[in-house]
Amino acid sequence: MADTKYVIGLDYGSDSARAVVVDVADGKTLATAVKYYPRWKKGMYCVPSANQWRQHPLDYIEVLEGSVKEALAACPAGTAENVIGIAFDTTGSTPVFTDENGTPLALKPEFAENPNAMFVLWKDHTAVKEAAEINEKCHANEIDYTSYEGGIYSSEWFWAKALHVLREDASVREAAYSIVEHCDWMPALLIGAKNLDEVPRSRCAAGHKAMWHAKWGGLPSEEFLCSIDPVLAGFRDRLYSETTTAEKPVGKLCPEWAERLGLSTDVVVAGSEFDCHMGAIGAGAKNNTFVRVIGTSTCDIMTVSPEELGDKLVRGICGQVDGSVMPGMIGLEAGQSAFGDIYAWFRRVLEWPLKNVSGLEGEALEKACDKIIPALTVEAMKIPAGESSVVATDWMNGRRTPDANQLLQGAISGINLGTTAPMIFRALVEATAFGSRAIVERFKSEGMRINDVIGIGGIALKSPFVMQTLSNVLNMPIKVCNTDQACALGAAMFAATAAGAYATVADAQDAMNSGFAKEYFPEPDQVKIYDEVYQRYLKLGAYCEEVAK
Repeated sequence: MADTKYVIGLDYGSDSARAVVVDVADGKTLATAVKYYPRWKKGMYCVPSANQWRQHPLDYIEVLEGSVKEALAACPAGTAENVIGIAFDTTGSTPVFTDENGTPLALKPEFAENPNAMFVLWKDHTAVKEAAEINEKCHANEIDYTSYEGGIYSSEWFWAKALHVLREDASVREAAYSIVEHCDWMPALLIGAKNLDEVPRSRCAAGHKAMWHAKWGGLPSEEFLCSIDPVLAGFRDRLYSETTTAEKPVGKLCPEWAERLGLSTDVVVAGSEFDCHMGAIGAGAKNNTFVRVIGTSTCDIMTVSPEELGDKLVRGICGQVDGSVMPGMIGLEAGQSAFGDIYAWFRRVLEWPLKNVSGLEGEALEKACDKIIPALTVEAMKIPAGESSVVATDWMNGRRTPDANQLLQGAISGINLGTTAPMIFRALVEATAFGSRAIVERFKSEGMRINDVIGIGGIALKSPFVMQTLSNVLNMPIKVCNTDQACALGAAMFAATAAGAYATVADAQDAMNSGFAKEYFPEPDQVKIYDEVYQRYLKLGAYCEEVAK
């Protein structure tokens, strides 16, 4: 035990955070703990009908302490003393306004219950108007700051959210000094950063969401930002010009957090990335591997060498950033704004009579609701591909890629009096696969080479129906990562590198990866059928886009 070293990877998702304690030598997970954000779980500070999704910083603090202590408690005696590094991944863009010291405003008594002073979760779409204004200004500007962001700025991203909150809330506007991404705040919290200069700024967050690029000296110019709206004046100078890749140490655990977590002040704190970027590393992805992180939404990650990418600007994706995934490589990001959320929505629709007219209560009601998706899956698998006339789009939460458009809404067509719930469910599963295919086809049409596909996340491991459908629609084999905590494992690999256990992230990845649980292969007869159904999906999508104009 004395010679064995460990690291902790922390993965902050949309609903919960998980901590994994990992052996540095081989990536073996000693223990995992998952904690749900308590306020978020109650639906506090969120207004789904208005696409408002906010998270309180206290949720992040409480699950940090709870998950790490619970995971360490499940490890053999002496483990905590041999932890050498810790690293985070988080959702993004999930920014918050801060005071002069970098403290989120919601941690101040006067803002404790103000959603605008809290972290604005990635899927918050209240800033659609602001995103449109940013796009208009960028496309008319001498420098198009969206050129490395796929050419379209999204309401899910940093500047749109900041602008929306500043316009909406005078109290926040008057008190706000700067803005910090969730993935930057977590390591800053652990190292005890006392001012904004000590807050590490993630290359991943800055490049993919805040239009940061070395080509134009960092963030968009002050003049440009003020041309969008003068309320943005001054923020650029109070943000950052330099960014860091996640394998670099940003400090060590401060005494307070060392005591709270039961760790040593010698523990190295690494830089940070977004969850799916670290997930790609945790999955063992190499260059030109298309990684699908499949959960409530999806995030698709690829890395390519600077030599292969050259001067190409890939249209309609969520950015291409040097070092955002793997140091020295260009990280490409895409994704769908809803995937598992679509299945969850349909479950909620079908739950209504159970909850309101069935007479079921308590555990019996919960058990009945939990059976809905498994039962739908069994029956949907019995329906031959292409037999049903039902076709759906996957835009229930707007479209992230290709070509971000959060005004789009989902649609289901081809319904008749013989349509059943399993038919609709099958169409929804196919829609999520068709949305995936649209992304793959965009990458290919832009000259990107895809060598293989990896799926990670709970759906990838637990739903053979979804994964086989996806393989058939893409007409590509899909490997499924052997761990359901690939993002946290990726964070552990960065922690090990930052702590000096490995010279490079690639070395850590080779030693610590979990391998693959299964591989799905396309079925030729199904591929042919889905080629035809995909054309119907495209036609329905074109109609929906026309309606949304």
